[in-house]
Amino acid sequence: MLVLVLGKGKTGSLVAQVARERGHSVRVYDLAENPHASALTAPNLAGLDVVIDFTTAEAALANMRAILALGRRIVVGTTGWYAHLNDMKALAVKRGGGLLYGTNFSIGVQTLFRLTTQLAQLDGYKFSITETHHETKIDAPSGTAITLQQIVEAAQPGANIEVTSHRVGDAKGEHVVTATGPDDTLELRHDALSRRGFALGAVRAAEWLHNKSGAYDFREIFDQL
Repeated sequence: MLVLVLGKGKTGSLVAQVARERGHSVRVYDLAENPHASALTAPNLAGLDVVIDFTTAEAALANMRAILALGRRIVVGTTGWYAHLNDMKALAVKRGGGLLYGTNFSIGVQTLFRLTTQLAQLDGYKFSITETHHETKIDAPSGTAITLQQIVEAAQPGANIEVTSHRVGDAKGEHVVTATGPDDTLELRHDALSRRGFALGAVRAAEWLHNKSGAYDFREIFDQL
């Protein structure tokens, strides 16, 4: 495939590296090379199979609009734009484009989501979530922590699940879901040892999407990879 990676940050750079390792041709644009999605024109995208976005919420939204309006395919690992999710889904369907989005592309984290769905069924327990990331991460809580919060709150009507965020050094990403009852405590924990798991999942997602149209949540399709 010919893949365009948007974003030259820590994760975006690793995505480009992993894509090349898996035999794909790769182009990379940083924010300065693609202001307001201005580089995402039909001529520039000629021959391109999939775009992978790891930028910022504002940039990702503009990028999605440009890509989907042209009927192309985009994998979005950026979070913070989900208030516009229904609009992006509708645009993908209207123009025959492909959108695959997720708060975390790690297979391990996807497994954590499923285990949390099971844990959240417990009655008589108080739930809490803690997440730790590197000190330069802008959003807090993380998109992954918000997804975990939503999973638990969906199973515990009326519950307001507390999320505690920490920003420490170069932490790759740690998420802990704790259920505390009157007699015991249960804990689910995912601790990323490197960013490679996120990058590999994003590239595998692009491989899955490259011949499809429509809108997909990575949580729903990751076991098809």
